[in-house]
Amino acid sequence: MTTATQPRGETRTADRPFGPHTGPLRRATRWWPALLLVVLFIAPYSALPLPGLLDGPIGSPGNLQLLALCLVFGALATGYDLLLGRTGLLSFGHALYFAAGAYVTNTVMLEAGLPFALAALLGLLAGVALSALLGAVSLRVSGIGFSMVTLAFAQAGSILVQRDPGGVTGGEEGRAAPADKMPAALVGIDHTANLYWIALAYLVVVLAVVHWAVRSPTGRVWEGIKENERRVEVLGLRPYGFKLTAFVLAGALAALGGIVYLLLTGGATPQTTTSDFTLSLLVMVVLGGSGTRWGPMAGGILYTWADHRLGDLANSGAVAGLPAVLRVPLSQPLFLLGALFVAVIYLLPGGMARLPARLRAARTTTAREEATDA
Repeated sequence: MTTATQPRGETRTADRPFGPHTGPLRRATRWWPALLLVVLFIAPYSALPLPGLLDGPIGSPGNLQLLALCLVFGALATGYDLLLGRTGLLSFGHALYFAAGAYVTNTVMLEAGLPFALAALLGLLAGVALSALLGAVSLRVSGIGFSMVTLAFAQAGSILVQRDPGGVTGGEEGRAAPADKMPAALVGIDHTANLYWIALAYLVVVLAVVHWAVRSPTGRVWEGIKENERRVEVLGLRPYGFKLTAFVLAGALAALGGIVYLLLTGGATPQTTTSDFTLSLLVMVVLGGSGTRWGPMAGGILYTWADHRLGDLANSGAVAGLPAVLRVPLSQPLFLLGALFVAVIYLLPGGMARLPARLRAARTTTAREEATDA
C-alpha cells in the first residue's frame, strides 16, 4: 500500500517491520533447536560455572543429576500436554502411568530377576496397557466427570502402592533398584553423564513423537475436539477413539519417563503416584504455555530447577537471618514456587511460550508508530 509521502515503488507492510533481512534471519533462527541440542549434549564435558543457577561446574555429577531431572520432567510435561493442551482433556491421574513404568520395571527386576532391558520393556507395556484400560473407562464421561474419574484411579493407585501388597512396592519407603540387574554403565556416580544422556534422549524422543502426532491427521482431529467436540461428531467422526489414542500415547510416554526416572533416582518411590505429582505437571504446562510446541518443556524444566534451587534458598543462612515476618514464608519452598507461578500467570498470560510473540508484537507496534511519525 503506497501513500502520498512515499516514493513510487516503495511500500510499508505490517509483516515486514524490520527490513529485508527478516526472511533470512527467520530461516536462520529455525536451527536453534539443533544448536540447543548440541549444547545440551556436550554439557557433561563443560567445566563452566553458572553462579546462581548451579553449584559448581556444569559437568559435575550433582549438576548433571539436576539437569537430567529437568529434562525428564520437561519431556513428561510435553507428553501430558497431549491431553491438556492438544485434546482439551484435564486428567488428574497422569502420575499413575509414570509410576507404573518405574514400579513395574523395578519389581520385575527384584522379584523375577530379569535384566533391566527386558524389565523396562515390560514396564513400558504395563504403562500402555494400564492407560488403555483406565482411559477406556474414564473417557466414557467428559468434562469434570472425566477429571474426577482419573483422580479416583490415581488415588486408588497411590493407596495400593502405600499399602505394599505382598511387599512388592516397599510402602512409604519405596524400593531401591537392584544394582546387579542394571547395566554397569548406568550405576555409580562416575556414570552420571550416561544417565544424563539417556534423559536427553528421552526428551528428544518425546518431542519428536508429540510433534509428529500433532501434525498428523489424528492431531488435527484432536484440535477439533478441543475446540468443539460436537462439531467433530457432526462431521461423522467418533471423538472417543481419538481421545483414547491421545490418552494411551500420553500414558506410554509417561511410562517411558518413569523408567528413565528409575535410572536417575535408583529406585521407585510412592511420591510419584500421588495426585500432587499430576498437579505439578499441570503447573508445568500452564507455566510454559499449554498447547504450544516448546512451552510445556520449558515449564517443566523451569519448575524442576526452581523446585530444587528454591529449596536450597529456603534453607540457606541468608533466609535464616531475616526477620520472622520474611523468614517464615521464604523458608517454605512451596510458597516461593507459588509466588513464581502467580507472577508468571499475571505477567505472561498464556505462559512463557507466548513471550516471543508478545515481543514481536511490541516491536511491530513500535515500528508502525515510527513509520507513522516519519
